Amino acid sequence: MAAREIDHRAPEPPYRQIAADLTGEIERGELAPGRPVPSEKELVERYGVARNTVRSALGVLRDNGLVYTVPSRGTYVSDRSEQAKGG
Repeated sequence: MAAREIDHRAPEPPYRQIAADLTGEIERGELAPGRPVPSEKELVERYGVARNTVRSALGVLRDNGLVYTVPSRGTYVSDRSEQAKGG
């Protein structure tokens, strides 16, 4: 899977661009529910950004309910079919 080019001059911050890219992969089923998201190290290499930028992007996905993190194990795609819509 080819990485989306991060535009550092765009008004949208890099972490938001990465979050949007990963959201698209989840919505297209390229990252399946219950499966791990690429590691921080892999995402740093894929997008050519700092680790904190990757962490911010994953935080957006977590806040949106798209992923969850298991301490010492990694970040996984949420199964949204099990989640109730609307909170």
